[in-house]
Amino acid sequence: MRPEGPQGLAGIVLTPIEAVSTTLERRLGFFSVVIISLSAMIGSGLFVLPSLAFEMVGGGAWLAYVLAALVVIPGALNKSELASAMPTSGGSYIYIERVFGPMYGTMTGLALWASFLLKAAFALIGFSAYLMFVQSYLGTDITDIQAALGMLVLITMINVLGLKRIKSVQTPVVTISILMLLILTLWAIMSGEADYSRSTPTLETREDWMTMGEAASLVLVSYAGVTKVAAIGGEIKNPGKNLPGGIMTSLVIGMVLYATLVATMTAVIPPEAFFDSHGHPIEDPVRVFAEIVGGSSVAVFAAVVAILTMTSMALAGILAASRYLFAMSRDNLLPDSFYDVHHKYATPHFAIIVTGLAMALALVTIDVHAVAEFASGFQIMAYVLMCMSVLIMRKATKSHAWYQPEYRAPLHPFLQVFGIITGVSLLYFMGIEAVIGAGTAMAIGFIIYTGYGSRHTSYRISPWETYKLMATDPAEAEKIRRTAAFYAADTWNNEMLTLREFESAVQALGLETGEQGRTHTFFQAADENSDGLIRLEEFLQATGSMAAQQQ
Repeated sequence: MRPEGPQGLAGIVLTPIEAVSTTLERRLGFFSVVIISLSAMIGSGLFVLPSLAFEMVGGGAWLAYVLAALVVIPGALNKSELASAMPTSGGSYIYIERVFGPMYGTMTGLALWASFLLKAAFALIGFSAYLMFVQSYLGTDITDIQAALGMLVLITMINVLGLKRIKSVQTPVVTISILMLLILTLWAIMSGEADYSRSTPTLETREDWMTMGEAASLVLVSYAGVTKVAAIGGEIKNPGKNLPGGIMTSLVIGMVLYATLVATMTAVIPPEAFFDSHGHPIEDPVRVFAEIVGGSSVAVFAAVVAILTMTSMALAGILAASRYLFAMSRDNLLPDSFYDVHHKYATPHFAIIVTGLAMALALVTIDVHAVAEFASGFQIMAYVLMCMSVLIMRKATKSHAWYQPEYRAPLHPFLQVFGIITGVSLLYFMGIEAVIGAGTAMAIGFIIYTGYGSRHTSYRISPWETYKLMATDPAEAEKIRRTAAFYAADTWNNEMLTLREFESAVQALGLETGEQGRTHTFFQAADENSDGLIRLEEFLQATGSMAAQQQ
């Protein structure tokens, strides 16, 4: 039975998401949004993925990056809208949890946690590949898995210790890596090393297009960080303009960088050089690119920059991933231990350690291609849900009036539908691995919510429930909305409304008659015993009459 008391109706009409929009200092402008987004985006997508994409589509790898960016656009714009309405910590998890409810929030939170930790693990794979090249000059002899696991232990400790200055290193490191790659590209063009005829995509058959779609799905993880800045939407000046504008600008810059650099790589590196002696795609294509263009010394410099970049990305990845567990515990969807903050270092140490252990498991059990594919698959799921969330909230805003975005994604509902279709299409192109990954995340999330979350969270009507009810039983949906308004206006919690409380509820419902004294007339008509108070049934009768008159 659907509860009709104030507890069960939480989230309806005027209940705010969080009282944070007025407490956060808005100090980040457009340029800051662009820098943060680029810093979070550029990394393993350039240093590792090009060879994996080349294995699938050859010289057309650059096109896969362009197609992936086109798929990200709807998700980015819709996430900007959600972020401007819910400026709170937790990012994508928060938006989906508030729209779909705690069960779907648990599933999505775990999927996003897995996506970010896998992206961080992928960065460590790249780190170890470039380190293997550098160590030949250092005279050391460690295996790639030893290097990856050793660095994982180090970055886990750094995250637990909470060394704040580490985060500030990411932007200059990423800047240096981009400049290095741009210089290598210009060098290759000016020296005549680049043969762009090698970079022509082959799209003659349906199978070619299917393979290109799969490649686009694989490289989509390259753009995973572009919307990370939305998680701090409450700190952005004029978020309705700067947030979507900054995200889209950084996305376009990132897409041009990816496409240009990858096209140049495939134009310079001989096809056979993209594979090792065992026929596997190499994990350090930038090193090979640098060596062909500038020789061994330049290759060593490029490898060192790649090592620093991958380390920085892994640091940021484990930080971001652990915060999903922290946010879910805050919402009582996971045990309190994930919300526990270290008394000395002020970090969610348990969430960080669990994330580190999961990364270690991924490194030793999953091959590099599958790591990238799973990370991309989870991101695609999140983008699809962002698009669905905006569709739902646009329809359910009348009942959930807390949804007041400062920015609205354009071309509604076509943009959202396009995002859903393209996202689902990419998941289809990815094949069985995507289905397994998505199914596993949903199953584990359902088990955790059923076993723990459902017993520790209070019931509230989600916008998703409202949306479904509006489609199947609009009269019942409207009754619930009016019931919620009644309880919201009941300041004395005595299940009765005074005239002033009645007027407040009517205003919240948008049932103003526009005529002086008309609201008073409806109140008197509903007050059957003339005691100056009306009960729920009387309120529903009165608002029903007002709605009928408005029509």
